[in-house]
Amino acid sequence: MRVVFMGTPDFAVPILERLIEKHEVLGVFTQPDKPKGRHMTLTPPEVKVCACAHNIPVFQPESVKHGEAMPILNDLMPDIIVVAAYGQILKNDILEFPKYGCVNAHGSILPKYRGAAPIQRAVLDGEKYAGVTSMKMGEGLDTGDMLIMKKVEIGENETAGELFDRLSNLAADVIEETLDNIETIKPIPQNDEESTYAKMLSKDECPINWEKTAQEIHNQVRGLNPWPTATTELNSVVFKVHSTLLTDRKTNSLPGTINVEKGRLFVATGDQREIEILEIQPQGGKRMDVKSYLLGHTLEGAFN
Repeated sequence: MRVVFMGTPDFAVPILERLIEKHEVLGVFTQPDKPKGRHMTLTPPEVKVCACAHNIPVFQPESVKHGEAMPILNDLMPDIIVVAAYGQILKNDILEFPKYGCVNAHGSILPKYRGAAPIQRAVLDGEKYAGVTSMKMGEGLDTGDMLIMKKVEIGENETAGELFDRLSNLAADVIEETLDNIETIKPIPQNDEESTYAKMLSKDECPINWEKTAQEIHNQVRGLNPWPTATTELNSVVFKVHSTLLTDRKTNSLPGTINVEKGRLFVATGDQREIEILEIQPQGGKRMDVKSYLLGHTLEGAFN
């Protein structure tokens, strides 16, 4: 099948690689290069790197709304456009152009978690399952008819980053199956009443409220890993909390109270349980496992 692909971050790369294996990828649309890092070096999106490695033409319009895409699509004449985390909204002229329309791979069990951060929100909310849904794209935000859906169980200690990697590979399977059966799949309309919105993550969500339950805090730490990372404060020093572990330890201490035992760091939570912090990073310092950090530092009192 003649395919044009539209995607930007690393989530989309396994899908593009699978399309290259199975189909004729005519061209790739991705977001413009952006400055990154301390020195603000102009850096290409991961999808562009992949496409260039396979000598596939890359197009990076600032906005597909301004008519730049249609002349390119008229030259390429794809049978279908596959979209995954592209980062731009497509209008009807593009959506209706290919023979089989535009198909999107979304990292959630639709209609839940429409929007920008479905994987992270699923972890933050303590969901037991996540998944990938392919859908026939319309002009609404992730509202199109569903085609293929695959689910996975979320691990008790799995971070959003780890789940992100798993779902990106699952998305490649979903898109492969979708294109293989595009003429026979019966689209299923989404139930809008069951929909939820997965807004972008914000650094405002980082500070830990120790009055929450141990499970809620554990979900926060997992859901904000690798970015923007949960934080807590002690004696005016901000610590990033990279990983935690649920325990069965009960406590009568106030939420946030620190309890160090044999190189392990436990903190009291709002449901009178202690949660264990496994990895910590002091402001201006490096990420360390707690045992190593405690060899040279003392933690006492209560986080706030």
